[in-house]
Amino acid sequence: MSLFDPDKSSTRLPVSLITGFLGSGKTTLLNRVLGDPRMAKSLVLVNEFGEVGLDHLFMQSISGDMVLLQSGCVCCTIQGDLDRTLRDVARRRERAETPPFDRVLLETTGLADPAPILQLLLNHPMISHDYRLDSVIATVDAVNGARQLDEHQEAVKQAAVADRLLISKTDLAEVDSSARLRQRLGSLNPGAPLFEVVQGDIDPALLFDSGPFDPAGKSERVRQWLNAEAHEPRQEEHEHEGHGHEPHEHHDVDRSRHDAHIASFCLTFEEPLDWDSFNRWLMAVRAAWGDRLLRVKGVLDIVGESQPLVIHGVHRTFHPPTLLARWPDQDRRSRLVFITRDLDRSTVEASWQEMNEAA
Repeated sequence: MSLFDPDKSSTRLPVSLITGFLGSGKTTLLNRVLGDPRMAKSLVLVNEFGEVGLDHLFMQSISGDMVLLQSGCVCCTIQGDLDRTLRDVARRRERAETPPFDRVLLETTGLADPAPILQLLLNHPMISHDYRLDSVIATVDAVNGARQLDEHQEAVKQAAVADRLLISKTDLAEVDSSARLRQRLGSLNPGAPLFEVVQGDIDPALLFDSGPFDPAGKSERVRQWLNAEAHEPRQEEHEHEGHGHEPHEHHDVDRSRHDAHIASFCLTFEEPLDWDSFNRWLMAVRAAWGDRLLRVKGVLDIVGESQPLVIHGVHRTFHPPTLLARWPDQDRRSRLVFITRDLDRSTVEASWQEMNEAA
């Protein structure tokens, strides 16, 4: 019998978190997508209706904090703590007190640190019973984004943990500055694809379905979610290596004082992993450097399991490991992606080596 539970994501509502610094276009984006009929059966959680500007979307009040839009999308304001709002919405949905919806889009404030919200979605038992984290989307202002990354740690974290990055106001920014920002974001978060957005005009599909679970059974989504190859060292980083485990990094991008604290790397394990040993090491990593783990996600080949095991965590909070239905391809190597602050690859690798040598 397996030690792990199968992925039960099909029974839980997918949640997409849309974050981004002040003025980066979240409100404009929501204003556009909420009028799209493809948003039907979506619930959008916002701080205030007035901030989103819904007057032209033909609202019908359902209750004091919830409205139904002509597109079929339900919009609800966050009342008090987010966990209380999510639990209240789940109860109302179960009792058929709201129009049906099957996914959630959650907007953060511009100054929000995304980590506490990710922790809530990943491992709060009363929340994870009804919801699962699906996507983290970050908007970045092409005009002011570089300065915001220089001056605000929240902006750096928002971009660093995202699954997809949406660059807004490219029509207003200089071509050279937009190119430099794209290069900088690519260095900060190499695993996240970049999309340009003008006046919030975007395919709503980009806001959903970047997680490892695929309701259509297309297992390549696991590969897209992990995007391990993007975090691998470039060839020139191997030139001075003796054994391929401690790359000497060459930075060709002049990163800011904040960006320089952020690292992104992937550890690859060639042989199947013993879960007890691996879990002890991961617990030690969390205990020692939990505050520095902005996001960790991995697909593992575990001894005795024919299916891939997915792990996903933020700081010291990790979702219970779950088995997916199948591997995305013939590559069965375990891959573990780290996005960290003030914690480099060599330190994490050394802790793994020390554990194995002591065993």
